Amino acid sequence: MELPAPLRQGVERLLENVPLATLKQAAKTLSDRYRAELRDGRLHMAQDVAVRAYLATRLPATYAAVRASLDALSDARPGFQPKSLLDVGAGPGTVLWATTDLWPDLEQAVLFEASAAVRKVGETLAAGAIAARTRWLAGDATIDLADLEPADLVTCAYVLDEIVPASLPKLIGRLWQLTGDTLLVIEPGTPAGWQRILAVRRQLIEAGAHVLAPCPHQAPCPLAPPDWCHFSRRVARSRLHRLAKDADVPWEDEKFIYVAASRQPAPSLRARVIAPPKSGSGKVLLKLCESNGSAGERLFTKRDGETFKVARRSDWGDVLEI
Repeated sequence: MELPAPLRQGVERLLENVPLATLKQAAKTLSDRYRAELRDGRLHMAQDVAVRAYLATRLPATYAAVRASLDALSDARPGFQPKSLLDVGAGPGTVLWATTDLWPDLEQAVLFEASAAVRKVGETLAAGAIAARTRWLAGDATIDLADLEPADLVTCAYVLDEIVPASLPKLIGRLWQLTGDTLLVIEPGTPAGWQRILAVRRQLIEAGAHVLAPCPHQAPCPLAPPDWCHFSRRVARSRLHRLAKDADVPWEDEKFIYVAASRQPAPSLRARVIAPPKSGSGKVLLKLCESNGSAGERLFTKRDGETFKVARRSDWGDVLEI
């Protein structure tokens, strides 16, 4: 997956005069903070150079995870056409770009972001390229959401890992209050990220939400540590991306986990593929999360006829409608 052309070109313009050594050091610092999940009160991207490092090394992967999650949401609710978006912890507008790419008729968007440096870059990238009426707001997501208006689609991507755990239930409760139709929360595809999504999922179900994706049921998650649910998208690396990370291969795999929940019920799903398929001669083994609340591996062979053909075409994260 690649960034939309206008976004990619805007990023290239912002990065063209940044010294490579500066970019590499900032990218390393940013990566270390993400990996450590530091909650020290400091913003990950408070400085302009950190924002540039994010654009070079993290934006493509984050965009891919967001777009994949939105695609799954759209598949679960084919008739959903949001007119308004509220993105909390918006960064440089990653969700805005993915949402307008999927739903170009989006009319208005409110982007809530604490970092002034990130907001400035986000506004620069969106200027003249995003048709929706866009408003950027400053504030702390844990305390400053009181005056916001509800939106059809509310999103919170790669934010919860930066927030003190005790503040999460109140934040999720407020996000759900602001959700006119559907809420999407995305986290890194780590065991810790999965646990945060499980907590969000439980809270939303208790509040009466209907889980759209990825789960094909409302039952407790059937997986138990050391196993965990997550998905992956392969992301193309630009030349500058490879240089900033000292990487040799022209791609990377972004692991992520998400939950999409709606005030509206959706058609039930049969099963979702929750691990890379294991294929052999005339057979494929799929790990599935089933609509009855269970999870496990199912073997499909040529003897299964059309069912086998469907299973063989399925990939990690796909819905298996058989």
